[in-house]
Parts: sequence; structure tokens; C-alpha cells
Amino acid sequence: MPDSPAPKTPEPGTGPRGARPEGIGRGPGTLLLTLYGIFTVGAASRSVVQLTTRFDEAPLAYLLSALAALVYAFITVSLVRGGERARKAAFACCCVELLGVLTVGTWTLLEPSAFPDATVWSDYGMGYLFIPVILPVTGLLWLRRSRRSHS
Repeated sequence: MPDSPAPKTPEPGTGPRGARPEGIGRGPGTLLLTLYGIFTVGAASRSVVQLTTRFDEAPLAYLLSALAALVYAFITVSLVRGGERARKAAFACCCVELLGVLTVGTWTLLEPSAFPDATVWSDYGMGYLFIPVILPVTGLLWLRRSRRSHS
């Protein structure tokens, strides 16, 4: 009896929801996904501590950090899920993220008294080596590139 070939196991990100954008599992895509994951954990941890222990000191700043954590988490999950719908959702969320960083960054420069404590997006993410302003731009470029490569 001849040996039958082993059944192929599906690659991560494929299946009924569609394929993950090409390259997301390696190279620059891995770095992008890793950074979004790190920022999700960092912003969420920071905001949970601040909201539960010092909310009255700077509620706006702490709520904005929580919002940033939610945006980062949504983008991370969308990148992991893959597929066209998830890519579109991640693209829209990266636009919201960039708008948030630019708005909060400008607001913190023009009216520092409104922010007695920093947010992730304060001063365009200066406290985080400006990664918060670079990340959505990189994400938008990556998602745009991945759309073109699958068209």
C-alpha cells in the first residue's frame, strides 16, 4: 500500500476569515505587530493603574491613555486576524490613532495645564521616543502596501 501524503495544515491567518496580509508574519510585519502588542500592554497597564489609584489627579490624561490602549489592542487583533475586513478595520483605526496622536500632541503643547500628567500621546509620544506618532504612519503604509500586493 503506497504512503499517502500527510494532509496539509493551514497556515496561520488562513481559513474562513481569509489570508493574513502577506509578510505580516515575518520581517517588518512582525516588528509592526510586536510594537502594537507592546504598546497595547504598556498603555493598558499604565492606564489601569492611573485610573484606579489617581483618577482625580488627571482624569482626562488617564482616560486618553485608556483610549490609546483600546485603539492599540484593536489594531493588534485586526493584524493578527488578517483578511480584507480586518485590514480595512485596522486601516481605519490607524487613521483614528494618527488623528488622536496629532490632536493630543498639539493640545499638550498649546495648553499644558489641561494635562497635569502625560498620556501616551502627549507631545506626540515624546515620552515613548515618538513611536506613538511613527506607529500609525508605519501601520497605514504597511496596510496600504499589503492591499496592493493582494489586488
